[in-house]
Amino acid sequence: MWKKWVGFDPSKMNISTEIMAGITSFLAMSYILAVNPAILSATGMDKGAIFTTTALAAIIGTMCMALWAKMPFALAPGMGLNAFFAYTVCLQMGNSWQFALTAVFLEGIIFIILTLTHLRQAIVNAIPHTLRQGIGVGIGLFIAFIGLINCRIVVPHETTLVTIGKLTSGEALLGLIGLVVTAVLVVKKVKGGLLIGILLTTLIGIPMGLTQYAGFMNIPPSIEPIFMKFEFSEIFSLKMVIVVFTFLFIDMFDTIGTIIGVFNKAGMTVNGKIPRLKEAFMADAIGTTCGAMLGTSTVTVFVESASGISQGGRSGLTALTTAVCFALALLFSPFFLSIPAPATGAILILVGLSMVATITNIDFSDLSEAIPAFICILIIPFAYSISDGIILGMISYVVINLLSGKREKISTAMYILAVILTMKFIL
Repeated sequence: MWKKWVGFDPSKMNISTEIMAGITSFLAMSYILAVNPAILSATGMDKGAIFTTTALAAIIGTMCMALWAKMPFALAPGMGLNAFFAYTVCLQMGNSWQFALTAVFLEGIIFIILTLTHLRQAIVNAIPHTLRQGIGVGIGLFIAFIGLINCRIVVPHETTLVTIGKLTSGEALLGLIGLVVTAVLVVKKVKGGLLIGILLTTLIGIPMGLTQYAGFMNIPPSIEPIFMKFEFSEIFSLKMVIVVFTFLFIDMFDTIGTIIGVFNKAGMTVNGKIPRLKEAFMADAIGTTCGAMLGTSTVTVFVESASGISQGGRSGLTALTTAVCFALALLFSPFFLSIPAPATGAILILVGLSMVATITNIDFSDLSEAIPAFICILIIPFAYSISDGIILGMISYVVINLLSGKREKISTAMYILAVILTMKFIL
């Protein structure tokens, strides 16, 4: 039954491992329950309603991934996309949050159409092998960078952009303690080491005053203030087209990059191909469309899913467990939100390490392959954008090989993508 519903193969997988992996993924990404309401409420949206909607959108998207795609990925309203929604589309461009929700809804519908026409799968298949490896490495650095920031081990600086934090106290100290504790568990191959590390770090944070127990159980707020609040009067305007186009590109390449990077690291590809890719994209598209109806920004595959996959999650049972955790979070939100950022940040640093290890699969002796991959690796963490890293990597691959006289390496699909992606930056 489990194999039919979530792709669980008892001859190759373990139920307890899948469940523990799902819980680990949830804990690594549970911060979205607090961060998404904080960001979107800047537009005037009801903060309590956004909390409930964030959880519901995560449940719907992740359940689709579990039961349809049968993959161990979790989905939720994406970071970066929510900031673009609030600070650019609404506050900077002067649009209402209803306008922005309409753009997200239209993006989701377009994604469903693109997935049915196999266009998204064609884009993935067009990406050269070396770039695929570079995407995984770049995402590994990106995850580790997020972990360092969450732990306050790395902090902003006016001159150098970033610098080392104060390591002898506060969140940075707890992050370092959590990193060491979890590293020891992982080195000793303790089953569920990442999850245990999160819980131990949370407990250590109590006497340090960093784990703030806010209660155990609460009734989730109503989503009525933001449910189905669309503004269709401007769907044919130029600004709507630009906003939808931007949402579309960011979400598409974030999802493509995350799935490719994590699949390569986990060794889950089959003859170089990613199985059930169409179903995974459809889960993403449905999650985005339903999320807009519920009242939140674009739903996408979370890169933090790598933490659960690093724990051994390989089937939809991992994603199903994560979805159940989000459902429980609706009732036990005070408890889950008590977990301090350094507890999950330390985990992300170690997950980043595991993904960077695939750099050995890149052929650095062939510079026509290595340079585009390196550009992709650099841009993803330093520009804080998976999509921009992939886009610049693909454009540079075409330009470098074309001008170097290696036209035979470039497929027709890559030429077309390079032109379209270049237009993204021009627009």
